[in-house]
Amino acid sequence: MEKFFFISVFLLPYVITTFAFPLSTDSRWIVDDGNKGRRVKLTCVNWPSHLETAVAEGLSKQSLDSIAEKIVSMGFNCVRLTWPLYLATDESFSDIMTVRQSLRKFRLLEAVSGFQTHNPTILDLPLIKAFQEVVSCLGKHRVMVILDNHISQPGWCCSDNDGNGFFGDKHLNPQVWIKGLKKMASMFANVSSNVVGMCLRNELRGPKQNIKDWYTYMRKGAEAVHSMNPDVLVIVSGLNYATDLSFLRDRPFEVSFRRKLVFEIHWYGFWNSLEGDNLNKICGKETEKMMKMSGFLLEKGVPLFVSEFGIDQRGNNANDNKFLSCFMALAADLDLDWSLWTLAGSYYIREKTIGTDETYGVLDWNWSSIRNSTILQMISAIQSPFQGLMETQPKKIMFHPSTGLCIVRKSLFQLKLGSCNRSESWKLSSHRVLSLTEEKILCLKAYEDGKSVKLRLFFSDSYCSKWKLLSDSKMQLSSITKNGVSICLDVDSNNNNIVTNSCKCLLGNSSCDPRSQWFKLVTSTRRRSKPKPFLQISPYSKTSTF
Repeated sequence: MEKFFFISVFLLPYVITTFAFPLSTDSRWIVDDGNKGRRVKLTCVNWPSHLETAVAEGLSKQSLDSIAEKIVSMGFNCVRLTWPLYLATDESFSDIMTVRQSLRKFRLLEAVSGFQTHNPTILDLPLIKAFQEVVSCLGKHRVMVILDNHISQPGWCCSDNDGNGFFGDKHLNPQVWIKGLKKMASMFANVSSNVVGMCLRNELRGPKQNIKDWYTYMRKGAEAVHSMNPDVLVIVSGLNYATDLSFLRDRPFEVSFRRKLVFEIHWYGFWNSLEGDNLNKICGKETEKMMKMSGFLLEKGVPLFVSEFGIDQRGNNANDNKFLSCFMALAADLDLDWSLWTLAGSYYIREKTIGTDETYGVLDWNWSSIRNSTILQMISAIQSPFQGLMETQPKKIMFHPSTGLCIVRKSLFQLKLGSCNRSESWKLSSHRVLSLTEEKILCLKAYEDGKSVKLRLFFSDSYCSKWKLLSDSKMQLSSITKNGVSICLDVDSNNNNIVTNSCKCLLGNSSCDPRSQWFKLVTSTRRRSKPKPFLQISPYSKTSTF
């Protein structure tokens, strides 16, 4: 059995994890083929290869090896590599047309020159061979690949009436689609073990979409892929731009194979604008909607993969930034598998515009640098599994979604934000006392508005503050001071110290921002990094002034 090592070197300490392929499923988790079937959390980035040229983007800017190295260095362990159906079904297009010819077709002479500099060996390969080279290079760098049939006719995706939306549309003949899935599945069978999954079809949509045909053709597609390559995960999307799987609540998706089926969804902030309403209310509503439309599958023991989410990486889109905090809270709470849109810093050509900048890209226009390291650092918090490894007994950690950090000890009695690998384990009792699980003699005490919260010796409930979750987001922890003032856990923006302030945005409109007060009690089985030692406290001592 071949084994791969995945290494994150940019944002995290050197982390080496060994997985045995192929992957399969165990209840809601994706697991490897080892004796114990350890969890494999997919933390992917989307690499577009479905646009007009049908060539993986960025290869005129950087060498293939360099891009693969960047993917690894940013902590991603897999790539969702998109492909247009015609790449597998139109032989005159895929097997005969070369990369050079495809670029020249769109008068991309500068891109041809860039290939000659950075990837000369790829330039005169047929398009399908160039695609295989990308997969092979990712395998060489020990990166998993999920093949995603993104569209039929090469081009930007998507709209309701582009002819690519649903079975029976101009460019989506079901028989041709199944033929393409079979070809792509068999192409990598017994050849590229880093191809661990195949997404059957991206963002089904449009006026022809219906549940009856969805069951008919998605089953056929799933069976076709499995028949050609039984090792890969078969990843199935729903309706309405991959946002709706609610019909699975009442009618299961039945296939002949076991432990290979995964469902996928997409979640962006721009589908439901976060402008104009209270952010606590919006996040609560959007989270509830996501659980209703797809998240319920996890409760049924079915794996769910958020194969696309993303934001404007420039960091100046207020709506996207708010969405990301809400997404981070749920992604940590459910410990979701996910794929970020997108790796691409720019496109050869997009919708007739040459050299289009991709503001959602984690790389810059020239594919040489990270566009926004702050956002990437935040996302790195959910790259390692919180659950499923069972390294330790399950515990609750206090996650701050707007930073990707957790509450950790600053000193004996003081708290701050820090790496979730160093997080304290918390327990919220039936009497609403927040105490440390490992040091049961310490509980969380609030003082005055604007002051630090501190750990206090826990002799009885009366020594501790009482805490409850407020607001529609269910992420604001509130307590009452001795003066009868309601306050919420907050973060001192200067030092990341944990303080209390007046509770924000319980009512009101979008002008109010409560995100500094958002905390999520997340279940974790991560092994805690060894903390620096604190003084030992006798439970019988009452001399502390804290």
